[in-house]
Amino acid sequence: MAGGQSNMEWALKSAVIGADQEIEEGGFPKIRFFKVPKSYSARPQNELEGGEWEVATPENMPDFSAVAWFFAKRNHLEKNVPVGIIESNWGGTPAEGWTELSVLAGMNASYSKEALDILENQDTWQEEVFANEERRALRDQLVPKPDSLKALEVASVKYNDSQWKKVNLPQSNPLEHIAWVRKVFQANSTEAATLHLPRIDQMGYVYLNGNLLHYKDWGTTTPDLEIPASSLLEGNNVLTIRAVNTWNNQPSIGATGEMYILQGDKKISLEGIWSYSNNKVEPLLPKVDFLNWKPGMMFNAMIYPLINYPIKGAIWYQGESNAGRAEEYHELFAAMITNWRKVWGLGDFPFLFVQLANFMERKSPQPDSNWAYLRDAQKETLDLPNTGMAVIIDIGESGDIHPKNKKEVGERLWLQARKVAYKEKLVSSGPVLESATLRDGTMVLNYSEVGEGLQTSDNSESVKGFIISDSRGNFTEAKAVITGNNEITIETERANISEIRYAWADNPEVNLINHLNLPAVPFRYRFEEE
Repeated sequence: MAGGQSNMEWALKSAVIGADQEIEEGGFPKIRFFKVPKSYSARPQNELEGGEWEVATPENMPDFSAVAWFFAKRNHLEKNVPVGIIESNWGGTPAEGWTELSVLAGMNASYSKEALDILENQDTWQEEVFANEERRALRDQLVPKPDSLKALEVASVKYNDSQWKKVNLPQSNPLEHIAWVRKVFQANSTEAATLHLPRIDQMGYVYLNGNLLHYKDWGTTTPDLEIPASSLLEGNNVLTIRAVNTWNNQPSIGATGEMYILQGDKKISLEGIWSYSNNKVEPLLPKVDFLNWKPGMMFNAMIYPLINYPIKGAIWYQGESNAGRAEEYHELFAAMITNWRKVWGLGDFPFLFVQLANFMERKSPQPDSNWAYLRDAQKETLDLPNTGMAVIIDIGESGDIHPKNKKEVGERLWLQARKVAYKEKLVSSGPVLESATLRDGTMVLNYSEVGEGLQTSDNSESVKGFIISDSRGNFTEAKAVITGNNEITIETERANISEIRYAWADNPEVNLINHLNLPAVPFRYRFEEE
């Protein structure tokens, strides 16, 4: 089972590093994927809405979960066994949506009252599910493609957009529904040019002078677009974009310094005033609620129908959508894992999960990081038997919640599988804190999982990523050095040291690894607990 939210769902075709080579190599006939159709229900369902097993061929592989692919490939090659992956995942979803209602209703958490309501009023909730899906069906008819004749008219130089409103892109974003925007710019010649406009969120049709230049799909970046000389006019030209964002109904276009046309050595800026319309070209989109996020809804439709299908284990990549509620995630995540094991009736099957990557602006110290607290809650879940955690604190991207290095993620999960599922004796993670002592301003940290010894990824003499706190909760960065095969020492003149943390920020700067280049596991340690 490969479950979770968008980072597990993320397909090979979506700009994943190394995916082209994987697809060109042709896949493996003994690796097959089954993608559970997205669905949700107030009542447990006995059947899936569809889906079929697909062989790993160049034709099918682009749509496979990238993380699950790299995991399955290693499993197949190293153990010489056929591997089937059941994908049951949905972007943006919280863990409570994947957990049984009766379990959630018995807990004392933010979702428990609503879980009980759904459990006791299934008919009413199911009616709303049907109504919401009717609205979704209507929206999905409107979203994919504009009427071709209407689009050509709206994108033409002669179109009168005087009734449209004005917007200053990229500073403002009043765009909603199916947004159309137009920008008139001047070209001094018809020399061929290049359009640089990488950011259109989520989907977009890009037109120049009435001609379609490019369609940008969800999960992709708009490449630099070549504009042939035949498409440009000397004098006034018009760039038109149709943008849609089904995620939050707020499409956005452009970023500062990333909106221009390059013609020879001349840069034509596209920042500034554009004309826009949210409703004059196409109708407003119907409101579609994220009912699948509700407690138990996806469990009922995407997990429960699978429980009579024997599985060997589960891999899981989720947590971003629970990051603001880390204080209840440990109990929730542990309850979900226990719940799955109970309903499958296969014992404590291996459950391997990915800890959140580094993401967002780098700040230090950042003791109040929601993502750090969520990572800590994930780590605590290792108290459950037959669990393993892949740490990826070193391969995230500050500006993208969907880091493209999925190969490392899948292969680090596979290392955990070798240890947890296959019971191999090996180093399966980065360094793990075993003990910490503090005496006269000197901290000594001892680690396990060091393999051939502690190292730094940048060959620096100092270890980055430690912060220490006094008894009042004032955190500062700490200077640390490797002083032994499994030992780190920190000297400080600060008094009343109460706590030390490592890799504790949304996007911490860290460099501690072992000989396998696996990053050290984030932690927090309070000295007064001794």
